[in-house]
Amino acid sequence: MTFEGRVAIVTGAGGGLGREHALALAKRGAKVVVNDLGGARDGSGSSATAAEAVVAEIVAAGGEAMANAASVTDAAAVQAMVDEVMAKWGRVDILVNNAGVLRDKTFAKMELEDFRFVVDVHLMGAVNCTKAVWEIMRTQNYGRIVMTTSSSGLYGNFGQSNYGAAKMALVGFMQTLSIEGAKNDIRVNCLAPTAHTRMTEDLGAALPLEKLGPDMVTPGLLYLVSDDAPSRCILAAGAGGFERAYVTLTQGAFIAGEDAPEQVAARFAEISDRAGEIIPDMGAAQGMIELQKAMAASTD
Repeated sequence: MTFEGRVAIVTGAGGGLGREHALALAKRGAKVVVNDLGGARDGSGSSATAAEAVVAEIVAAGGEAMANAASVTDAAAVQAMVDEVMAKWGRVDILVNNAGVLRDKTFAKMELEDFRFVVDVHLMGAVNCTKAVWEIMRTQNYGRIVMTTSSSGLYGNFGQSNYGAAKMALVGFMQTLSIEGAKNDIRVNCLAPTAHTRMTEDLGAALPLEKLGPDMVTPGLLYLVSDDAPSRCILAAGAGGFERAYVTLTQGAFIAGEDAPEQVAARFAEISDRAGEIIPDMGAAQGMIELQKAMAASTD
């Protein structure tokens, strides 16, 4: 797997997962933009030092890279970053939306500002970066984009309502972009990592940290941005384990009449039965399936 001739932007690449992604892409030939605001885990502060240190590692190993300290929440700064990349290298092939922050609290104790900020960084940060490269990728008929989602979004996690909401929103963003980008060979996927970084350092005592290096996740990322990448995939990765998560739809049941609420309650196990569940091609499939049930019932 090679990335010779490819240009990649990796956000949040000053440490942890982003650093590993950037180093691995550069090692396999990509020119890499190392973007990192250089702030604290909660998003406060800023410094270009982290990004510059990773660029120095890449250059020392014979690679080519440039540092950028734009905040992904600043659409104008993101656009300026992409303009600089285009002026220097003339294309953008890969975007890894990895920048993130944590402001964990139970929902009862969480300030709305902390909810908005986390959503702004994770969701709107990915939107800003993706918007800045989308037309470039459409014009060149090639693009690989990865959203960093999380099991906290897919399945929930105590104290992370803001983080979980943002991470699941990225799945919905990916689902639609993968449809819209298909005709221009823009493949869009999600990566759900498990790794020991500063984002998960509070869980340290409960986890075998020696098995959770971020380098164990990056092989999955490399596949998701490769020439032969899939599209519309949610790939989970950690400690050398790789799994795929799906959003599915059960066969369900047709229910109508004045006692429909009671029937839903009585037949909820049938509605929930996962035998024969499907993965819809797009959101409209749900409505079509439901109409088919209605039409079948009307001919009985």
